Amino acid sequence: MGTRGSKLALTQTGTVADALRAAGVEVEIVKVTTPGDKSLAPIATIGVGVFTSALREALLRGEVDVIVHSYKDLPTAPEPGITLAAVPPREDPRDALIARDGLTLGELPPGSTVGTGAARRTAQLRALGLGLEIVPIRGNIDTRMRKVTDGELDAVVLARAGLARVGLAEVITETLDPIQMLPAPAQGALAVECRSADVELEQLLASTLDDEGTRAAVTAERAMLAALEAGCSAPVGALAEIVEDLDAEGKVVERISLRGTAAVDGENGAVDMVRASALADKDQAAQLGKDLAAELLDLGAGDFSGTAQ
Repeated sequence: MGTRGSKLALTQTGTVADALRAAGVEVEIVKVTTPGDKSLAPIATIGVGVFTSALREALLRGEVDVIVHSYKDLPTAPEPGITLAAVPPREDPRDALIARDGLTLGELPPGSTVGTGAARRTAQLRALGLGLEIVPIRGNIDTRMRKVTDGELDAVVLARAGLARVGLAEVITETLDPIQMLPAPAQGALAVECRSADVELEQLLASTLDDEGTRAAVTAERAMLAALEAGCSAPVGALAEIVEDLDAEGKVVERISLRGTAAVDGENGAVDMVRASALADKDQAAQLGKDLAAELLDLGAGDFSGTAQ
């Protein structure tokens, strides 16, 4: 099983490996260094897929049989010869604030410095109009948190899922409501891939690890991202949830609720966000994402062709 060598990646892969071992499968974890691990440049500069390409190449070369990604890092276009075999149950997808003195986002004074490496978070933070100074940062969880504890920044925004997986949920000063900040498409979800030719292995991974509700939700979110022709580093947020609804006969059924946001050009060079939401049957996840993307484009969502997958 191939994985990046970061603490978070190893922890995520370890949970997948443990689930397979519990099912009687023998697993060896192999660390693979990716271009994204070697650079501290902004993601938008070094390109989409920097954390996934080396893993996929190792898989196709036969050096590993299974690879585990943070799903949000995957390009939206399918990779020939590789199959998404399983999407395990998702962690809490929301963003989290780690701020000095235990402050919440609304309590940070105007002019406070907030670090993030994501264009999506930057755009949404600026659109809130709180007068915060957004600082671009890179590095692992510990490196980013240290910028707050050392006084270099007033706060940083990270994915809650990553903090929870490495046992650091207690340092969160506020879990950000999606009304304030929609997470990245597929944030908090893992993607388990294998070679398309390994049909038996694919079936094993699916039967052992796959979560139907999580797969449907992230399918909707990623379909929206793809229809916007936006990469994983674009200022686009999405969150889908399985909700109960009533059908025409009054019976309770499960449907997918999808919320999406994307950047638009505001006045005087400012960046604003447009939002939309929609509901669809669970088997219409991909179409739901496409339809919501079309609505966002009608509302003026920006041109993300420079980061298209």
